[in-house]
Amino acid sequence: MDRSRLLTALTALVALVASLVVAAPARAVEPIEDYPSYEPQRRCSPGDKPGTVEIGRWIVRRYGGGLGGIGRRCSRSSTSEHYEGRAFDWTVSARSRADRVRVRTFLRDLFASDRFGNTHARARRMGVMYVIWDDHMYAAWDGYRAEPYRSSGCRRIRTCSPTLRHRDHVHLSLTRPAARGETSWFRGR
Repeated sequence: MDRSRLLTALTALVALVASLVVAAPARAVEPIEDYPSYEPQRRCSPGDKPGTVEIGRWIVRRYGGGLGGIGRRCSRSSTSEHYEGRAFDWTVSARSRADRVRVRTFLRDLFASDRFGNTHARARRMGVMYVIWDDHMYAAWDGYRAEPYRSSGCRRIRTCSPTLRHRDHVHLSLTRPAARGETSWFRGR
């Protein structure tokens, strides 16, 4: 093949590839939610909300452990997102090496940036307000940084129960739209 034919063939190939690249539809990227602010319990509605159930089941299927309680009977002496069916407990134990690895992997995945550079992408898309685990809280309003946490029911850490210290479960609280299954994480599922 002579040089001019080769150049013509290469030019045609480049034009074809360029037309395919230009013609390929770009996949729309769903806008990501802002960092949620704290939405305290406002009313008694303890039924399990569909988004809360779906996220809880997804975590258990993907990482193991068990799905603890979601909705709880309301109390006049305290507030809790459990009383609105938008918090759940993931049963794992800080005493178990396997569970600690499980939770560490989950938190890494939950707070990772996505391929578009959105920080804490999955947590924001899921509508996670905060996570409590093993004496630490990861709150959206603090950029999901691990901060020391002590339940108001714990006078002294040494005498505090594993449950109040969140050492026998991970607590996740969701926004109202997340509990209803209305954040971007749910679209297309």
